[in-house]
Amino acid sequence: MEMELFILGCEDVSLSVREVPCSTTIPCNNDKEQAGLHGLSCWPLSGHDIWLKKVCSAAVLLATRIRAMVPPSSTVVPAPPLPDPQFVLRGTQSPVHALHFFQRAQGQGHPLLLSGSLSGLVHIWSLQTRRAFATLDGHGGQCVTWLWTLPHGHQLLSQGRDLRLCLWDLAEGRHAVVDSVPLKSVGFCRSSVLAGGQPRWMLAMPGRGDDEVEILEMPSKTSVCTLKPEADAKLGMPMCLELWQADSSPRPRLLAGYEDGSVALWDVSQRKVCSRIACHTEPVMGLDFDPQKARGVSGSAEKALAVWSLDEQQALQVCSTHELTNPGIADVTIRPDRKLLATAGWDHRVRIFHWRTMKPLAVLDFHTAAVHCVAFAGDGLLAAGSGDRRISIWSLYRRT
Repeated sequence: MEMELFILGCEDVSLSVREVPCSTTIPCNNDKEQAGLHGLSCWPLSGHDIWLKKVCSAAVLLATRIRAMVPPSSTVVPAPPLPDPQFVLRGTQSPVHALHFFQRAQGQGHPLLLSGSLSGLVHIWSLQTRRAFATLDGHGGQCVTWLWTLPHGHQLLSQGRDLRLCLWDLAEGRHAVVDSVPLKSVGFCRSSVLAGGQPRWMLAMPGRGDDEVEILEMPSKTSVCTLKPEADAKLGMPMCLELWQADSSPRPRLLAGYEDGSVALWDVSQRKVCSRIACHTEPVMGLDFDPQKARGVSGSAEKALAVWSLDEQQALQVCSTHELTNPGIADVTIRPDRKLLATAGWDHRVRIFHWRTMKPLAVLDFHTAAVHCVAFAGDGLLAAGSGDRRISIWSLYRRT
């Protein structure tokens, strides 16, 4: 039973310390008989140092300072200090809205970090020198919202609010736009890529209609299909996309988070919704999916994370929801080894969870403005980009 210490002052002015169950009501003078504390005055011991004052019937003032030795079982262990970033990247001169680690060819050292800013610039950072060694300007001063590198060759994709998706050639020090795809929606939806080792790859991006997603085969820009929900579904705009392909099936799938708070699974080949679940009451701002565990997570403008799974019949179902202190999740990402989950919060914080159990592990309270994006490197290094124009780099629970 949980106990609480009370100071008991008797009418003969003597003092004693006694343990009383926490559920016991502190007796007032009229309740002493019922509580079995006849002739006692009770004060809760609410700290290590307490000043007690009692006026006795003889009008004698007793002032006694008591230092209480709290039993080890009830000792409050102080929380460990908040970790600091391993280092901080400065120099974007603008809020950071997109991050992506680029793993160079084997034997070429540490990965590079790519960042996209509100000013329309893409910076390429060396994590060894902790400086940007190249700046790409291809979006006419409009915010860069998404960055991705293709697995075959040194090619970068950047999406901006200028209604353009640029393909960059980064080989041998080149920083040139070699192709571009016009976007048909100026919304907040980030595109997604499904690319294997083949030269051809698939691109999912917001379509012309408010609720549409367009699928292209690249680099030919051939239209594969347009995914449009049924008229009575009223899902609103797509807010985030995730293309993926199961090992057991050659058919690509698309997970889409919508403005109404739902997540839908599309069969791209058949152009139909396999399953849809209502995860949130606010727009889905970010999602990520773990194909090996057939399990995903989404965050929204509300203060909750939703964890959901996909069964063998391709049906989505909500597994659990996890309440947060403050509303607004801008981005979620699962570490490549599927051990950790990181979220970017509007409340300036990055939260770290154990991915299998969803146990909260850390709250990184460093930034002074909303955190817009988070990204993991292959070795577990974490980057967070914020509206305060800084990128924090964290070494937490590194892979061994």
